[in-house]
Amino acid sequence: MKHFAVPAPVGRPIGRPAGCGASDGPLRAFEPDGEDRMTQQGFKRFRRRNRQAISDQAADQRPEPAAEPFLDRGYRPESEAELGQENAAPAAKPAAAVEHAPVTGRRRRPLNLAAQSRVDIMQPPMEVLPTRFDPWKQIEQIPFDFRGQKVSRLPLVSAFRTSPTARAFDLLRTRLLHSLNAHGWSRVAVTSPRAGGGTTFCAVNLALSLARVPESRNLLMDMNFRQPGIAQALGIAPHGNMAAFLAQKVTFDQHLQRLSDTLAVGSNSAPDQNASDLLHDPRAAAAIADMIEATSAETVLFDLPPVLEHDDVAAFLPQVDGVLLISDGTRTTAAELAACEKMLAGHAPLLGVVLNRAEQADHR
Repeated sequence: MKHFAVPAPVGRPIGRPAGCGASDGPLRAFEPDGEDRMTQQGFKRFRRRNRQAISDQAADQRPEPAAEPFLDRGYRPESEAELGQENAAPAAKPAAAVEHAPVTGRRRRPLNLAAQSRVDIMQPPMEVLPTRFDPWKQIEQIPFDFRGQKVSRLPLVSAFRTSPTARAFDLLRTRLLHSLNAHGWSRVAVTSPRAGGGTTFCAVNLALSLARVPESRNLLMDMNFRQPGIAQALGIAPHGNMAAFLAQKVTFDQHLQRLSDTLAVGSNSAPDQNASDLLHDPRAAAAIADMIEATSAETVLFDLPPVLEHDDVAAFLPQVDGVLLISDGTRTTAAELAACEKMLAGHAPLLGVVLNRAEQADHR
């Protein structure tokens, strides 16, 4: 049997079906003959309208989600402190609303700086700095026989360490070093009153004795242009031109030769009878000063010609700190020694007089 809804007459009151509460929306009912009647189709429409009204009411009461800036590219800041002053949220939302706000997009975890700081960063290897340039090491070192086995013109006392002559040169070395250190001196001229007094012999053996002092630097320069003899006394080949070195035409490292780590020699292969002119040249003084400063030499021995025969020593005295006078025990006279002292007075101090070829006294 089908039921049909009969429209209510105009002006009749509107009521509610039985069982409907106050929350139910306004529904149109029919009361034909005093009874509430509703068809099955109308009842279904009633239920659909009721569910839609409840859903709309709940949507009106639902809080709005909190603003979520920077959700593009999947980044979400952890707190408002990470947002700039310009990008901060315009208004604070209730705690519950912010906590349960839906999140859209992929969240990217912020950087953990504390953990990153603990990462060991590979450092480049330290560059090994080059060692300090030492001009002394740039001097060519040649082989040399300190034991005196190679034949030379003069005997070397270094080959006879137990001989009285070796002990005498060691004593002279020690006294000379004490005197130089006390005054801060380093340049010593070795000369004699007359030729043949043993100047080269004493200069060479004194230099070899100085070379045995550990960690020392000593120079032996052949300044006897009249008769050079350092190379022959040492048994080495003549090397270099002393005149060219004093004129600053060659550098000291090209002129000198090292016999060991403690001794370097400046020999002369070109005699010159105008030696005093070379020694007066200001370039000679500059060349010697530069050599001593660059090599940090502690003791420099200059083998010079005789004092009373040439003016070479008098021309070179301004370049030395003291004079070591060699006396021949068989030939040198007291008058010659006095003349040498008179010539040196006021120019360079006399460090001492070495008696060479002295006869041993018989104490028996």
